[in-house]
Amino acid sequence: MELDLDESSLAIGRIERALSRIEKALAQRAAPSTPASTGDSTDSAALKAEVAAVIGELDRLIAEAKNG
Repeated sequence: MELDLDESSLAIGRIERALSRIEKALAQRAAPSTPASTGDSTDSAALKAEVAAVIGELDRLIAEAKNG
């Protein structure tokens, strides 16, 4: 299965959006004025899921590039 340009562009867009959400979440955590929330474990799980999604997309793109 070979990725076409449109599929690659969509995958890159998903990666960029996920990285943006990760960056925002990390910035909020680092902000000293942000009070500790009781949903930190939920936030951590969501952040881990975002990272896993980015890694999955990158792995998929790399595999397709090697095979295509």
